Amino acid sequence: MNKKHIGSNLDDFLREEQLLHAAETAAVKRVIAFQIDREMKRRKLTKTEMASRMKTSRAGLERLLDPANSSVTLSTLERVALVLGKKLRVEFA
Repeated sequence: MNKKHIGSNLDDFLREEQLLHAAETAAVKRVIAFQIDREMKRRKLTKTEMASRMKTSRAGLERLLDPANSSVTLSTLERVALVLGKKLRVEFA
């Protein structure tokens, strides 16, 4: 058994394996999908109604809510924010 990573943190391991960027991207998308889903439930919006208000297809909304699908545009997020009465805030950290 290789004990090279015992005691190291996960970020260091993922960085070394060149997986950190992909893991962070997936995590961000999961959070976005979760927040949209939670707000839709709070407002009692069905997926069909949400898609209609966003002027997109239900399939498009499903892709947006799919945590595994990391492709999302700022314009799509802006439409989501508008429909949900929220402001979109993007920042570099």
